[in-house]
Amino acid sequence: MSAPHRRPALIILVVASAAVCLALGYWQWSRFESGNGTGQNLGYALQWPLFAGFAVWSYFRFVRLEKQAEAEVAASSSDAPAKAGRSKSAAPREIPAGLLPERPKAARDDDPVLAEYNKYLADLHAHDIEEQMRDAGLHTDTERSAG
Repeated sequence: MSAPHRRPALIILVVASAAVCLALGYWQWSRFESGNGTGQNLGYALQWPLFAGFAVWSYFRFVRLEKQAEAEVAASSSDAPAKAGRSKSAAPREIPAGLLPERPKAARDDDPVLAEYNKYLADLHAHDIEEQMRDAGLHTDTERSAG
């Protein structure tokens, strides 16, 4: 992985997005101070600098996580025990039983009329497939094989 100083495009993107967010905040502030400004303009004027801060924070968080991943790879490849300060285990975690609601189960219906109707629909589908294969010039009498 590349070092943070080797990411000029990402740095330019973060700086540009922060600058745009701050410019939009200034624009909303000037709209708020104008004669027809509303509280909505004030809200947006306060939100845009937060978005700019989030872009910068996200970049530094990305760099920190990238460094931690590099440290974990280096520690796992060497025989020395990992001494990363806040390294977190990358093992998957199980969801405790009972936390999520159970999936609904399909009602099992042993209705003979419904079973007959489903068989009729399956036969219609098989007949349509055979007809389409015949129209395409394919042989319908060959058995399909998975291997």
